[in-house]
Amino acid sequence: MEEIKALFNAVIERLDVQNAHIEQMKIDIAQLQGDMKQVKEDVAVLKRDVAVLKEDVAVLKKDVAELKEDVAVLKEDVAVLKEDVAVLKKDVAELKEDVAVLKEDVAVLKEDVAVLKKDVAELKEDVAVLKEDVAVLKEDVAVLKRDISSLKEGQARQDKILERLSVRSIEQEAEIVELRRMR
Repeated sequence: MEEIKALFNAVIERLDVQNAHIEQMKIDIAQLQGDMKQVKEDVAVLKRDVAVLKEDVAVLKKDVAELKEDVAVLKEDVAVLKEDVAVLKKDVAELKEDVAVLKEDVAVLKEDVAVLKKDVAELKEDVAVLKEDVAVLKEDVAVLKRDISSLKEGQARQDKILERLSVRSIEQEAEIVELRRMR
């Protein structure tokens, strides 16, 4: 991620410098205009790719904030570029290399995002299965509650029957005792 950030910073630095001072440098870098046009097109494509990645990778928001801080450093680079056109030619060559590397990195990030999306889809499927399992468990709990309620009602009935039988048994014992006394 640090390499991508460094490459991205380098691309943004050079683009900002070129865009900010292109009018002043037209005479000195007329021979570079063809190359700069291609670089600008590549940068425009990269900006679209970066916009897509920002939606998918929220972590890059932090990197953008850091890029804004790096803009101040770019102003110093502009002064150097004005003094030495040869340095600019070298920087343009390096920029082309950086753009190629950044394109590769963007492709890798896109693959990573696809993998993350797949993982999220699998997690959603797992959540759906868990929801189904919870629903089944809730049904089982409801059945168990009904069974327990039925058992409690049956127990209450049995207790009443035992109570009646106990009373009847006591009455019968009393009658037997009474009959024995009468004899």
